Amino acid sequence: MEVRELVGKYNVVGTNQDYEETSYEGLLQIDLDLNDRIIARWSIGNHQQSGTGFFKNNILVINFRYKGADNKIFKGVVVYKCLSKDLLDGFWSEKHGDPSYLGSEQCFRINPKDTLIN
Repeated sequence: MEVRELVGKYNVVGTNQDYEETSYEGLLQIDLDLNDRIIARWSIGNHQQSGTGFFKNNILVINFRYKGADNKIFKGVVVYKCLSKDLLDGFWSEKHGDPSYLGSEQCFRINPKDTLIN
């Protein structure tokens, strides 16, 4: 698989880095910069985060950051195993999360032909 095959929009289903494994859903947009490095943007509810990363041997690593409700900056890393260009299976951790747990995330490509046009 090549990094360019990952460009696109994905539905995201995940669990937080906590004892309760609180679930969430959202969207992930993957693009590339001029050097074929990953640029990622997540939208989970009203929450926005972004990151940059790299891809090798079907492993995608993205360092992410976001601003919390109290304007505190949170940082972390997510690692995805790219099962195919349409399915990413990952885990993540952030600096201020509970170090006893990892978050999880699965991403499913959204086919532009499947979206409804109003």
